Amino acid sequence: MKTESEGRAGLLYGIGAYGMWGLVPLFWPLLKPAGAVEILAHRMVWSLVFVGLALLALRRWSWIPELARSPRKLALITVAAAVISVNWGLYIWSVNAGKVVEASLGYFINPLVTIALGVLVLKERLRPAQWAAVGVGFAAVLVLAIGYGQPPWISLTLAFSFAIYGLVKKKLNLGGLESLAAETAVLFLPALGYLIWLGAQGTLAFGSEGAGHAALLASTGIVTAVPLVCFGAAAIRVPLSTLGLLQYLAPTFQFLLGVLYFHEAMPPERWAGFSLVWLALTLLTWDALRTARRSRAAMAEAVAAAATTGAATEVGAAAQPPLPAPAAPPGR
Repeated sequence: MKTESEGRAGLLYGIGAYGMWGLVPLFWPLLKPAGAVEILAHRMVWSLVFVGLALLALRRWSWIPELARSPRKLALITVAAAVISVNWGLYIWSVNAGKVVEASLGYFINPLVTIALGVLVLKERLRPAQWAAVGVGFAAVLVLAIGYGQPPWISLTLAFSFAIYGLVKKKLNLGGLESLAAETAVLFLPALGYLIWLGAQGTLAFGSEGAGHAALLASTGIVTAVPLVCFGAAAIRVPLSTLGLLQYLAPTFQFLLGVLYFHEAMPPERWAGFSLVWLALTLLTWDALRTARRSRAAMAEAVAAAATTGAATEVGAAAQPPLPAPAAPPGR
């Protein structure tokens, strides 16, 4: 039984993790004039260094031989690394190109895309409210596409890439630090090779803009890993339903930064599209909370009934369906 203090600590860890992911658009512009691909390469290289040191300190290496003996898991790690590199790279480019609001939309609609993939790939069955949410989300994309004059490709690419990443991570079943270490290890040599090539071309930003800028580029590993550590600490202390609610903090902060800090335009059609997305997420949240309450009530009734018959020990723990849960930590 988790204590009340553990629950409070978990909540603070969760708010910290999603808060940091939500405020990260303030960090990427500091790395200019480095381009998005160079920043991504530094993120891969320095993340592996930071996570490797963390795993060394924690002495958590036992998973490596098992992973190395599993071609299937190695293939999944490679897919996850490729997909998250697309997600990270596009997100960095979007922020530095002044498209923070459109990037935030991608993470707002990610739960809807995750549900759609669950139906198409995992053959999951949706409840009526979930179908309604997906339908409203599809309408939102249409409204935004008409408003933009083209589909919101940045938002859709971020949403689908992160949903696919979550699906792969679900099948992989590795811890957060371990998974990040494996994924960045796959991309370490290509990333390092790209940085060496930029250096040979004389276009490498690292070191050419002073020690402070070089330190900022190196700190991409910390910016990547610290929220992940907080997320992991939250995940073992609070229910998934709570994490499901907290996950909306990150895109909300990103949206507010885009509108209030970066002063990005919000024409009426964009407000209409975002409003539909928020309506869809409200439907999902209401349905998940209602289902969770029913499950807890059913479990309590089952335990009470079993206790009266002297068979309480035979009652299994009932599964509590989470909110559109963060199948994997956000790849900001």
